[in-house]
Amino acid sequence: MDNNWTSIKNFQIVAFSNDTEKNNLFFLIFFCIYMSGLLGNLVIISIVITDVHLHSPMYILLCNLSLVDIIFTSSTLPKLMDILISGNFSISFVQCFSQLYFFMFAAGTEDILLSLMAYDRYLAVCKPLHYHMIMNKKKYVLLLLGTWVCGFINALFMTVSIYQLDLCRSNKIQHFFCDIKALEKISCNSSGFHIILYIETMLLAFCPFLLSVISYIKIITSILVIKSPNSRKKTFSTCTSHLTVLIIFYGTGLCMYMNPPSQHLEKQDLVFSVLYTAVTPMLNPLIYSLRNKEVKAAVRKIVLNKRNGIFY
Repeated sequence: MDNNWTSIKNFQIVAFSNDTEKNNLFFLIFFCIYMSGLLGNLVIISIVITDVHLHSPMYILLCNLSLVDIIFTSSTLPKLMDILISGNFSISFVQCFSQLYFFMFAAGTEDILLSLMAYDRYLAVCKPLHYHMIMNKKKYVLLLLGTWVCGFINALFMTVSIYQLDLCRSNKIQHFFCDIKALEKISCNSSGFHIILYIETMLLAFCPFLLSVISYIKIITSILVIKSPNSRKKTFSTCTSHLTVLIIFYGTGLCMYMNPPSQHLEKQDLVFSVLYTAVTPMLNPLIYSLRNKEVKAAVRKIVLNKRNGIFY
């Protein structure tokens, strides 16, 4: 069969089509999630850029995470909200594959970025005397550049790979966006592609998650030997917050993409997808940054300067 994806002018997003009477409620929920995540991440980016005291590897990584999270949610939620408010569940071929590409780009980039953040904290806690030598500007810029390039290449490869399959079922996507697993379900001869997806998930999700876990195990081991109870409690609290995001993000991602396609898992995939694509990017600014004393101090400084008429 010849490739016939381009013969489809529109796909149908049917995840919420059976609950049209609740569309306004779903719209309100996703609107609040999207705006909270967008504003929170924009605040983090603005603070890191404007405050020179935050121009360190830790906060540069946080700034990049916020940018990735904006791409993450903006690739899926605005179109979903448009579908919910208009009642038109169709999405064009170009919109669908563009959405797929940017979602895969953001997901792959964030997977690697989160492991870099864990490694950065490991160096700061376990090797403080060598931290600035290891994480100098040149090295972390190269690491960040490599992370974005890997995300770009992976997204391009996966988008082209799904396009190479044949469309043989319907144009109905059992999801709330053009997810690669949902597109796989409506394609033919996708058993080989599922192996590719499995390998991709192992390389860009499980391996970074494993590196993050190893980093935090070493961090917690170092914390346990700290004699000061207050210092131990402060550092441990930061680690548990980071681990919460890691478990939610990696855990839901691995559950989504390592399970074989099945009609019985559609509702489960939908729940995991909402956590993976919407909730985690919304929580990241709160857990990673807005609870941080240095960030709070930077926010207060900016607010006071604005009130006093001092601008950067």
